[in-house]
Amino acid sequence: MDNLREALEKLKLTGTGCTSDNLDGCLDCLLQALGQDSIESSEKIQQSGILQVLASLLNSPSSCAAKIAHIIAEIAKNELIRIPCVDAGLIPPLVKLLNSKDQEVLLQTGRALGNICYDSHEGRHAVDQAGGAQIVVDLLRSICTLTDPANEKLMTVFCGMLMNYSNENDSLQAQLINMGVIPTLVKLLGVHSQNAALTEMCLVAFGNLAELESSKEQFASTNVADELVKLFKKQTEHEKKEMIFEVLAPLAEHDAIKLQLVEAGLVECLLEIVHQNVTSEKDDDIAELKTASDLMVLLLLGGSLYHRMSSDASRHALHKTSEQQLQLNVVVLRECNSHWRCFLGKCCIVGSTAVQRLHTLHEGQMETGPLKVQRPPLEALPRFSLDHPTISSTKYPAEPLHQNPVTFTRSEKTPANFQTMNSLKTNLLMQLPTELTEELHGGEGSWQELQEANATGPPGIQQQAAYTRLILEYIRSFKYSWDVIRTIIESGGIKHLVTMATSEHVIMQNEALVALGLITALELQTAEHDLESAKLIQVLHKLLSDEKSAPEIKYNSMVLICAVMGSEPLNNEVQNLAFLDVVAKLRSHENKTVAQQASLTEQRLTVQS
Repeated sequence: MDNLREALEKLKLTGTGCTSDNLDGCLDCLLQALGQDSIESSEKIQQSGILQVLASLLNSPSSCAAKIAHIIAEIAKNELIRIPCVDAGLIPPLVKLLNSKDQEVLLQTGRALGNICYDSHEGRHAVDQAGGAQIVVDLLRSICTLTDPANEKLMTVFCGMLMNYSNENDSLQAQLINMGVIPTLVKLLGVHSQNAALTEMCLVAFGNLAELESSKEQFASTNVADELVKLFKKQTEHEKKEMIFEVLAPLAEHDAIKLQLVEAGLVECLLEIVHQNVTSEKDDDIAELKTASDLMVLLLLGGSLYHRMSSDASRHALHKTSEQQLQLNVVVLRECNSHWRCFLGKCCIVGSTAVQRLHTLHEGQMETGPLKVQRPPLEALPRFSLDHPTISSTKYPAEPLHQNPVTFTRSEKTPANFQTMNSLKTNLLMQLPTELTEELHGGEGSWQELQEANATGPPGIQQQAAYTRLILEYIRSFKYSWDVIRTIIESGGIKHLVTMATSEHVIMQNEALVALGLITALELQTAEHDLESAKLIQVLHKLLSDEKSAPEIKYNSMVLICAVMGSEPLNNEVQNLAFLDVVAKLRSHENKTVAQQASLTEQRLTVQS
């Protein structure tokens, strides 16, 4: 540090009057000190007031310009020194150095400007005012096809400088786009794909710019899709693939670029990732599989891709028969919009045996397979019914999931059974009420058998809740069908609904109360015994007495009380539990709807007493 102190004193005293040899020696001393302890040395340099001297030296013709820029690049690594660098007036002379023909001067100047701009609004503003970004973009454009190591290193530094200049700053990113930086960066990626450092810097720069909508049109006018897919195919490391994924994701939101990516072979790349990773339990592989699936979904979203993806090549890419590749198809089918699900159902995935394939796939993994392999087929099956009635009517009668639902609840994994119930719920809703009733009254695999399997199967609140919500879906969708309501009552569904009314989840509670309200309105006499056995009245009394019950729970509980008064045994229970006192307190409830229903319920209770 003594040598640094001496060098600083000498520079401060002589300044621009220092001879070339003395100046060179002082600068070497500063660089050596910065190499040994960058933080402490940069602070001492700033405190000595030497930054202004460096600015003066840059403004005078000097053979030491490269070393001075190098020193500034090193001290600007310290975030506390960046604003002082701007205040000392270093930016304008540094920008002037960008017109130099000396490659080392350009290299160190690019580093200095990039480090000053890093996470510094003041640094970026100063570079913007001095016109530094435009000069760097023009320099990149002029040398982007040169492949010698020295120029590739210079291009890497310039890309980094532009990244630091515009990072997370929409206005500066838009400025670079208007300067035409995107075609230059794409050309760099293509010409220098073997240079890891330069391609990584290009990818980071793409990531900065691709989020802006204004950048998408420029990207679409280049061959960026081909270059990214070619680069992706070469990668073997998770980290490198992830970098490319981060660029592909925002670009895949643009319809024209989606087409380009598909034509470039991205679909095949994604299917290959699924093939390699679908059975892996490694965190990196699982993350890569998830990212690939998400990207496939992005490719499929948007109507403009509809006709293009129906080409023979694209259909072939998606129409794979292995279980691993079917997993990706299932994920896509589950996530993408209804327009695409219908199209894929007709053109790529469904075919004449797709439902059976999904059944077979699930059955093969049901008892011992990993949960992530069990669930996707069950999640995909409902989509055929919901989005395409034609597929539902032509495929399901031949091989309906609900003809033998018990075979799909053998899994020891409760979440898989939960998903089975939800699939049943959606698929059965596509049947007409009369067909539905026949299925519910069926023999092997019937509703009663499903209920028994649910009661004796692996425990879990999710599975029980899913079964109960399956009942709810029947009631809500066919609320005017006495046959459906009666079948549910006869199959023992009442007790599950009453149990659900005590759930800790308000939505589930409310759904159960609404369903019970429909049952009592249509088939009170048939349901009377089951409602009494399930202790419905006691449950309603508890819900109304509990101050923590949500307003909608209180409201629907009172509606249900009024409905069950048409039954003599249930009405007697209501009178014995002194509901009148509980309801009277609710007339002053802060929720007006609850208060109004309390007044109506009180009148009804008074008349019935």
